[in-house]
Amino acid sequence: MIASAVQKGSYVYLYDERGSQLCSIYCDNDGSLQGYTASTVSIRKGSYVYVYDERGSQKSSIYAG
Repeated sequence: MIASAVQKGSYVYLYDERGSQLCSIYCDNDGSLQGYTASTVSIRKGSYVYVYDERGSQKSSIYAG
């Protein structure tokens, strides 16, 4: 379960409720963390928002203009 997501530079780091790192996701220099739930994290890269699970596997992408 994702307890927190933190962007540091070009990476987004996911942590569980104990503070252990679950994974890191590369998001480019212009990428930005959009938000997260207990099971997914959304990262904007250019004109798309990508959704990843707690292991860092991409689940979907959405055109955001």
